[in-house]
Amino acid sequence: MILQDFAKKKSAGAPISMVTCYDAWSAALIAETDIDCILVGDSLAMVVYGHDTTLPVDTDTMAAHTAAVRRGAPDAFLIGDMPFLSYRRGLEAAMDNVAKLIRAGAQAIKLEGAAGNTELIRHLVESGVPVMGHLGLTPQSVHKLGGFKVQARGDAAAASLIDQALELEAVGCFAIVLEAVPGKVAKAVTAKLEIPTIGIGAGRHVDGQVLVLQDLLGLSGTFRPKFVRTWLDGSTLIRDALQAYHRDVSEGSFPNGEESYE
Repeated sequence: MILQDFAKKKSAGAPISMVTCYDAWSAALIAETDIDCILVGDSLAMVVYGHDTTLPVDTDTMAAHTAAVRRGAPDAFLIGDMPFLSYRRGLEAAMDNVAKLIRAGAQAIKLEGAAGNTELIRHLVESGVPVMGHLGLTPQSVHKLGGFKVQARGDAAAASLIDQALELEAVGCFAIVLEAVPGKVAKAVTAKLEIPTIGIGAGRHVDGQVLVLQDLLGLSGTFRPKFVRTWLDGSTLIRDALQAYHRDVSEGSFPNGEESYE
């Protein structure tokens, strides 16, 4: 997939599939499938490092994981997430942080929100950096929002979301992630835009879907938001494999003769 395919898929009514992953081995597996694109999300702060929010991760960490994913999936269309405050400290600092992700292997960057970001997005697009927007539940604003809650409930909030989406489109975003918004609101936003919307917890009437790899593989333990479907009971499979390894080591059946050097 290349950048121009996002618009083509929306025009053709062909849904976009995006998966969030954080390392080379999982990226290599995704690269063997027909998944359209990969997001290296700042959610790695929670999924990989065990934090309660996405806020602790910095640009250097994001760049390191972006580079790992690029090594695992050298031909994938790869979007790198801009972490908390990395694009809010002035144009020069923001451009330096964007450059780190692009040099690490991202072909585009994603950033959260419209207010205060439109001039930066315009400058990035004019500088040759594709930008994906992100509206609705924006996890970097978790303290402002009072937690991870569904957004754009009510007519005024829905109208505001539509206005923000149109702003992002006007300054050059090639796509917008809509997170945790009512399905009817996401449908209205999608109908208003010429660029595609990619939903996570935004219902069926969007132009694509994104899920975190660990969530869709059932590797996230008891964390099971309403919008997540699992296609594998990964936690049980891996736990059983580890227990079997322990058993075989304890019983002395591993390694056997064929697994040993003479």
